[in-house]
Amino acid sequence: MISRFKQLGTAVALVLTACTVFAAEPIKIGTVLSLTGPAGYLGDPELKTLQMMVEDINKKGGVLGRQLELVHYDDGSDASKANGFGKRLIDDDKVDIIVGGTTTGATMSMVPLVEKAGMPFISLAGAVVIVEPVKKFVFKTPHTDRMAAEKVFDDMKKRGISKVALLSETSGFGQSGRKETEGVAGKYGITLVANETYGPKDTEMGPQFTKIRNTPGVQAVFVFGLGQGPALATKGYKQLGITLPLYHAHGVASDEFIKLAGPAAEGVRLPTSALLAPDKLAANDPQRPVVQTYTKAFIAKWKTDVSAFGGYAYDGLGLALDAIKRAGSTDKAKVRDAIESTKGFVGTGGIFTMSATDHMGLDLSAFRMFEIKNGEWQLSK
Repeated sequence: MISRFKQLGTAVALVLTACTVFAAEPIKIGTVLSLTGPAGYLGDPELKTLQMMVEDINKKGGVLGRQLELVHYDDGSDASKANGFGKRLIDDDKVDIIVGGTTTGATMSMVPLVEKAGMPFISLAGAVVIVEPVKKFVFKTPHTDRMAAEKVFDDMKKRGISKVALLSETSGFGQSGRKETEGVAGKYGITLVANETYGPKDTEMGPQFTKIRNTPGVQAVFVFGLGQGPALATKGYKQLGITLPLYHAHGVASDEFIKLAGPAAEGVRLPTSALLAPDKLAANDPQRPVVQTYTKAFIAKWKTDVSAFGGYAYDGLGLALDAIKRAGSTDKAKVRDAIESTKGFVGTGGIFTMSATDHMGLDLSAFRMFEIKNGEWQLSK
């Protein structure tokens, strides 16, 4: 009889142990980022941010009593590789949610996979095509290319600029940016008197800028790209002696852009998030404590400055974990619904309010205009 009680006790103990192990299974966060290649300086702070957040949250007990596990891959700035890694995250790694896709190309290559699998996916890329039309399981944190064009044109209009030369990259982000720029120009009384392109791996844009310089009536130049290309374009622009105002989209919002472009970056204007000037925000700005907290933590951890791209990752994982908490589980359908019902989430990029028709949740007020002065980002007045 005693032996039977011992056997029963052992069986109960094994069951309890198994239940404990099951309950303690980590929440798996998957990500595919561009850590190398032309978009490498965008993906690097994204990964650093995710690693920092996971480490900090785990020290505090995790989420829903479970630790977080980050599963990450480098697509090398290659959209086709992103597709393969996205499939691996879903089929092999069995992640609970995906936060990533540094570039528009990488993101769009994974969209069919996550939609088919019913996998919540928060992209860190910029193009409006990611969320328009709305896809059931796809969300994003960066401001869109359309918003960038509108913010730039609004600034130009205030400065009396109406004739603009556009130079856009032939990547997914650049192509979408060109389309959106063309689409909203008339709304702001802007005429695109020149419209040139360059490849994401091009190292010299002299012919394009020569055409732009020789185009009658040009009052300013707008470069739409990401990664290293825009920095090279900026250096080439100044080497040709062009003195017209130079604008960029938000694909260069990083100190790395200033380092790559050097003195040629002086005077460049662009729209991006409040993150680049955390101490210059008003005391009552709701984003001020968020961007200051993130900036302080990132610099302390990595001994390097923050960028808008790391901020996109901070917001992405923050939105994901906020949704998981509100859903009370990692059930993918419930988490998706919770992301879509996000209201008033204060991030580094703005204050997010999602809906069934808006899977980004930001408006134009989330963008701030910046100018590079004395080698630093300054809020534009």
